[in-house]
Amino acid sequence: MTSTTPATGLTNWAGNHRYRAPRLSEPSSLDELAEIVARASSVKILGTRHTFNDISDTDGDLVSMANIPPEIVIDDAAATVTVGGGVTYGMLAPVLHQAGWALPNLASLPHVGVAGAVATGTHGSGNTVGSLATAVSGIEILTGDGEIIDLDRSTGAFRGAVVNLGAFGAVLRLTLDLMPTFDVRQYVFENLAFDDLLDDLGAVTGAGYSVSLFTSWAGETVPQVLVKAVGDAVPVVAGTTPATEAMGPAWTAQLGEPGPWSERLAHFRLESTPSVGEEIQSEYLVDVAHAADAIRAVRALTAQVTPLLYATEIRTVAASDLWLDPAYGRDSVAIHFTWKRDQAAVLAVLPAIEAALAPFAPRPHWGKVFTLEAAELAGRYEKMADFRWMAQYFDPKAKFGNDYLRRTVFGR
Repeated sequence: MTSTTPATGLTNWAGNHRYRAPRLSEPSSLDELAEIVARASSVKILGTRHTFNDISDTDGDLVSMANIPPEIVIDDAAATVTVGGGVTYGMLAPVLHQAGWALPNLASLPHVGVAGAVATGTHGSGNTVGSLATAVSGIEILTGDGEIIDLDRSTGAFRGAVVNLGAFGAVLRLTLDLMPTFDVRQYVFENLAFDDLLDDLGAVTGAGYSVSLFTSWAGETVPQVLVKAVGDAVPVVAGTTPATEAMGPAWTAQLGEPGPWSERLAHFRLESTPSVGEEIQSEYLVDVAHAADAIRAVRALTAQVTPLLYATEIRTVAASDLWLDPAYGRDSVAIHFTWKRDQAAVLAVLPAIEAALAPFAPRPHWGKVFTLEAAELAGRYEKMADFRWMAQYFDPKAKFGNDYLRRTVFGR
């Protein structure tokens, strides 16, 4: 039975956004979900709330799928898994590993929902590994008119519907491609000189299956390089010193201790408070061909950036053909900022970062804080006009529309 409560005081995970929706409904079945959507004039699906802006907010009904029984169906013959819209990676990953399967990548946090991560272009890291959305081979969407749309890679609309920003409807199920399970070892290397990084960034980011660099931008070195390696060979990052201590108890096991992908590809343990907790996040992806210059441009803002910052993480993401994936059409470097929770100060510094990166056509992570709007973003996605058309086709009454979409996709 559906539970409906006032949404007064409801915030996102980090507490920097307060939802303005008047009520929150939690259906216990897909039929109940369909009933809520049918009678609503405005509705949004609320996931794990690990977003930092108003992408999932609405003036109408917020709907959580958390009480709908999680659906995880593995098809061994097809090497796929179909998951319900409320399933998180923390639920999914151990089930897949136990069945002998794996996903090619995970985000930093296993706490996030599969549907929400896919819809916003969330990614892990790896020169040859795409965003989480690139594993999707099928998607089932409930539209505002009650129609269920089932798309796969053979359908023309598929590439526009995967990274969908919640604009088309409620994602009921996703089908993901699988690969055989594998082990990962994590190593930390310390004090990589920025000059060495920028001289051959590809060699550093190619030191393992997945590589992340952590910096505050102060000083002449990157304090930590986290390398996730597959196989027995110990990776090497020239000019660094191997760490003798792990990065902290909230992080997944390091120092070369082997473990399944499900316990190593994410940075943080499922049972821990991920990242800092009370924080704000921003992220911009640029073409890997411009990565060194983009990093130099951010370094020039050190005096403005560092006082507000917990850490920056630099990662790579392989190109995709999904229209609104921030890595669409180009191998990318992602420059991620975990900010102290001072919304006004962060919003004041972001325009400077966006201006510094402007020559490299940065694309922001859709679920994080940025100030770029539709007019600028449209020029950075060659399929934006097609996406707008699709959103209006699937949701002609804009039932799933909101201020975020009007600001970033359609224009005010």
